[in-house]
Amino acid sequence: MKAALSIVTTGVVAVYLLAASSAAAIAASAPYAAPAARADVIRVAVEPQGQVKPQFQRRMVRLATNEEPGTIIIDTNNKYLYLVEGDNRARRYGIGVGRDGFGWSGVVKVGRKAEWPGWTPPPEMRVREAKKGHKLPAYQEGGEDNPLGARAMYLYRNGNDTAFRIHGTNQPWSIGLNMSSGCIRMMNKDVIDLYDRVPVGTKVIVVGPGNKQGEVSYQDRGVDVLRTLFGG
Repeated sequence: MKAALSIVTTGVVAVYLLAASSAAAIAASAPYAAPAARADVIRVAVEPQGQVKPQFQRRMVRLATNEEPGTIIIDTNNKYLYLVEGDNRARRYGIGVGRDGFGWSGVVKVGRKAEWPGWTPPPEMRVREAKKGHKLPAYQEGGEDNPLGARAMYLYRNGNDTAFRIHGTNQPWSIGLNMSSGCIRMMNKDVIDLYDRVPVGTKVIVVGPGNKQGEVSYQDRGVDVLRTLFGG
């Protein structure tokens, strides 16, 4: 009786596995049906167009500066963002910055933070893009196809929103380039890492056109090899 029961059980399992395998094969061969999208509205899609250059990967570096630990220094010329950690240490992230005519400088603070933020294109951007034949949405919900990526830190000056953000991107190939309208873009994995390390109120120094950031001293002395290898 036990032998017969074992044979029946084995047969049932075999039939189940065969059915599951056939279903998976059919699903894999079925054509993908993309959701319908409005033809008159441009949404930024996830379109890999190359790899991030090695020098813009996240690194622990030796940074000589008199800025307090926790301060963010953004070097728009060299496309790096530094999170100062003290004792001549910092985390360095590759960034994308404003294209010609959209660069800026100054001292601001993180006024608020958001995970998978929605995007409201500024009116002037919508007008500018409309002249190029691109109709931007009035609002785009957060998600993988959102230009702000996985996280956003909103930059304020004297309690007012500057309209500039440090945010993620679904176009990682743009890191190291001048492409944005003034915001600081990071790879999603990097903006998540930074987001988790800085609170609202963090001081942000943006070194760029006009030198409105004032006097700021910092010197990147290269990768901290020991910390990179062993952590700490």
